[in-house]
Amino acid sequence: MSLISCQNNNNPKIINLKSPAKTNTIFFDLTENGLPQYWVKHNDKLIIDKSNLGFDFKNKNVFTEPFSIKNTVENTVDEEWEMPWGEQRLVKNHYNQLKVEIENSSKQKLNLYFRAYDDGIAFRYEIPQQDGLKSLIIKDENTEFQLTGNHTAWWIPGDWDIYEHLYSTSKLSEINAKSYANDDNLAQTHIPENAVNTPVTMRMEDGTHLSFHEANLTDYAGMTLKVDTTTYKLTSELVGSDRTNYKVYRNLPIQTPWRTIQIADEAKDLIDSRLIVNLNEPNKLGDVNWFTPQKYVGIWWEMHVGKATWDYGMTMNKNGQWVDTGQAHGKHGATTENTKRYIDFVAKNNIKGVLIEGWNTGWERWIGFQDREGVFDFVTPYPDYDIQELSDYAKSKGVELIMHHETSARPRTYEKQLDKAFQLMNDMGMHTVKTGYVGKIIPKGEYHHGQWMVNHYRKVVETATKYKVAINAHEPIKATGIRRTYPNAVSREGLRGQEFNAWASDGGNPPEHLPIVAFTRMLAGPIDFTPGIFDIKLPTKPDNQINTTLAQQLALYVVIYSPIQMVADLPENYKNQPAFQFIRDVGVDWEQSITLNGEVGDYVTIARQERETGNWFVGGITDENAREITINFDFLEDGKTYKATFYQDAESAHYKNNPTAISIKSAEINKGMTKTIQLKEGGGFAISLIQKGISD
Repeated sequence: MSLISCQNNNNPKIINLKSPAKTNTIFFDLTENGLPQYWVKHNDKLIIDKSNLGFDFKNKNVFTEPFSIKNTVENTVDEEWEMPWGEQRLVKNHYNQLKVEIENSSKQKLNLYFRAYDDGIAFRYEIPQQDGLKSLIIKDENTEFQLTGNHTAWWIPGDWDIYEHLYSTSKLSEINAKSYANDDNLAQTHIPENAVNTPVTMRMEDGTHLSFHEANLTDYAGMTLKVDTTTYKLTSELVGSDRTNYKVYRNLPIQTPWRTIQIADEAKDLIDSRLIVNLNEPNKLGDVNWFTPQKYVGIWWEMHVGKATWDYGMTMNKNGQWVDTGQAHGKHGATTENTKRYIDFVAKNNIKGVLIEGWNTGWERWIGFQDREGVFDFVTPYPDYDIQELSDYAKSKGVELIMHHETSARPRTYEKQLDKAFQLMNDMGMHTVKTGYVGKIIPKGEYHHGQWMVNHYRKVVETATKYKVAINAHEPIKATGIRRTYPNAVSREGLRGQEFNAWASDGGNPPEHLPIVAFTRMLAGPIDFTPGIFDIKLPTKPDNQINTTLAQQLALYVVIYSPIQMVADLPENYKNQPAFQFIRDVGVDWEQSITLNGEVGDYVTIARQERETGNWFVGGITDENAREITINFDFLEDGKTYKATFYQDAESAHYKNNPTAISIKSAEINKGMTKTIQLKEGGGFAISLIQKGISD
């Protein structure tokens, strides 16, 4: 690490901090006006030009005077830590850190922390405890990222409520996020003009890839980035609140989230970066062996394709109580009988869990009603759902039920019931819950990604730890690596998922969607995308279909990472399907993961080795273009032979007119062999590599 320490100097020399392998360098100094600024080089090439750092405070006379540097502190961390579950078991955390202590003439103190990694850089603000300041109200944070050119960007708008947008591909100069505000497929949204959400990924002219995000979002507002389409400068804009007219209220001391830039010479190296989780605190929970990474099915897709409903058909009386009129509509999906059918299917097919949506009262008024506060009861089932009987039945079959809590964006109602809802789960032996927050937040004026809701999501995770419950959050705040600290935060949605293919009026997710997601949203953390649809043409939805081939649906179990992976189609659609064997075999918890190749929005191939068994699984997907991929099996272990089963697009396959055409072939594979595979339009491939002698 190279450092020039500067103390008590209003015109300091430039301070610089290099990453361990000297690939990335952060520079810091103060402007002539005493403002902190930084810039970044990658392999001696400037990638972030001089960029200012600072805040707008509602408090008067706070940090309004020029700063001087009072002290600098440096240190190096080189450690390895173990993921209890994850993309890999052991994670290298190696960085050089610089702490810069600055102060103004009023003795107001501000610290800046910079970390230089070989896969990127990060920095955060710290406002320490000090005389004369007890709390601060932040109107906005003015962190700048001055880019060096008109890069190609993959982005979604800076929506304060949802991430369920399709990604756009454009030059920075062409970003126009405001056009998304009237998207008919989404809830009413708050989108600042020309702001984008993170992670936002970019490619420079020389092929260097950058991805901007944040890590360890704790008691703070989520960050969007305003884009100056003329100067190519990004500036942070925090998610606000219409109720408070500020972005963040905090007592001192304050540490902000880390502002992060992942840096890679090739797109594929972004996926293998562990920068975001490394910037979070170590595991606070210890052993979480009560959570088991797993595949699961669910009473879920049948509602999206119109076969069943979430609601039972009850009526709310004048006292606000749900009553059974005896005239239920007969399409309720979450019945005792239907759930047993799913449990039986799981028990026979190497799948662990069953998710049941629509089991509890309140679905008749779950969305579209302004007076929906208090509608859901998270412990009271509908009359046709016997929760105790089903819990006992699942245990007898070695199956775990997954709870579902849809809050309908009413966090106050949910918080009042958290303990008794999680206690019920504990009593029933359930250790995973899928939470949901569909709709505009009540109380009105709060947003999914503001400080108030960030704290709510964290409260749910922390409360769940007391009951040994893992959280899979839908309509969530963005993932920022908190899974390292709280490994019961196992997965989340936070993207435009599979269900859009069943009911979106725009034709569903295009083939380029997931080859973009792998290099954007997935950099933030695990995704509950719900792959595995075999009935791709959706016969009950004549205007919709899945815009992938069947082989790509298999590949997604490897490409899109989550420690819980849904086997999303109806059980009957897997009957007599040879391709279903890959879903039976594929792992969900990994010893190591290697991204073999890829370009953002075009294609990606990932290989993952299963923990304990040592078996490997490979998945590759493409966009609307057919292409040829050559796999080099150098990642396999020396001296071992693997029985490989290749699931790939048949010669006649095409995502539009022949999506289920698939070829399944077997061969013996050893380290160093190669295989060239044809991917058809919207297609993909999946490979299982089972060690000979384990399952011949």
